[in-house]
Amino acid sequence: MPLLASRIRNIVSETTTPLRREVDPRFTDRERQPGLDLLRALAIVVVVIYHAALFGFKLPGRVDRFGWIGVDLFFVLSGYLIGGQLLAPLARNRPIDLRRFFARRVLRIIPAYFVILAVYAFLPSWREYPEISPLWKFVVSVQNIGLHGGTAFSHAWSLAVEDQFYLLLPLILILVSRWPHARFIIPCVIVLGGIVLRAFLAWQNLTETGVSFRGFQTWIYYPTWTRLDPLVFGVVLVAIEKFRPQWWRRLMNLAPWLLLPGLALIVYALYLGEGDYLSIAASIWQFPLIALGMAALLVCAVSPRLFLRRVKIPGAAFIASIAYSAYLIQKLVIHFVGQFCSSHNIALTSVPALLLVEICVYAAATILFLAVERPFLQLRHRVAPRA
Repeated sequence: MPLLASRIRNIVSETTTPLRREVDPRFTDRERQPGLDLLRALAIVVVVIYHAALFGFKLPGRVDRFGWIGVDLFFVLSGYLIGGQLLAPLARNRPIDLRRFFARRVLRIIPAYFVILAVYAFLPSWREYPEISPLWKFVVSVQNIGLHGGTAFSHAWSLAVEDQFYLLLPLILILVSRWPHARFIIPCVIVLGGIVLRAFLAWQNLTETGVSFRGFQTWIYYPTWTRLDPLVFGVVLVAIEKFRPQWWRRLMNLAPWLLLPGLALIVYALYLGEGDYLSIAASIWQFPLIALGMAALLVCAVSPRLFLRRVKIPGAAFIASIAYSAYLIQKLVIHFVGQFCSSHNIALTSVPALLLVEICVYAAATILFLAVERPFLQLRHRVAPRA
């Protein structure tokens, strides 16, 4: 009997463990990294809080106004993770499999994105704003060009930035693999060029009361060419990990000393943007300083010398898994919850309203993830598995 009971326990363990992992098919054949899960979960939480505040769900002290930096954290994470997928074969002296890479990207991004885009296109009464950019811009991922706030589905601008970057990144890495000196030149050109370009655009949109906010939005905040810093820093970090193991070990050992300076850089960058008007200094330096601070946090998240890599925060892995769905669907849900609260005389700044909007966003994201994202991730696992 003890032997039979032991065999039954082993069978149950073998059958249930894969099922638990397959909630997110991306982790059927690899372990999750608690530190990266925590950063991704934190990024989506602060972004949702920021966007909810735009519709009246404001927090005390207006701390929600800083939530936009969650997008920069997403960018650093994306640069590190997707850059790692492309650099891994090069580190083994193998070519980049472009067909597999783009197949995996399409199956990861397109299905849920087009479901939400269809809602915006065919159900205009559901939109958070009546106006929306031309649909063809969303289809070809250039909706961030010439964009201004106050339009429906405008938060998809960051997806366009990533799409454009990952179309170019494989080509850049192929060039780098054939011309080694470019590995140092290209990142420097992108980062320094972004600083120069932001300075020029800030001067072009200067008014008597500082940089025009509408001009800042349209020409500095949303366009790809001024928002590449965090993506580049993410790719640089994973390049060090793959090709300079000694440098990477030093970074891992330095991680305990990078946490506070990284946070200090982010705080200082946010301080630059405080005031009654938008300064030229903030327009130029906020993004690279925040990107550098976020890169330091990423190093801290993956370093074995800090607890972030080892300690699993309850719920962080699940929130990280549904983060993409939450990002897509958030404004639709916030809009509906705002209408519900108004019709039931619930103050948007009350605790019940704030809890309701958060719960509804993640509940809707869970449904979108399970109904759309997960099946296509399973398909991706079958037709374009990781190398």
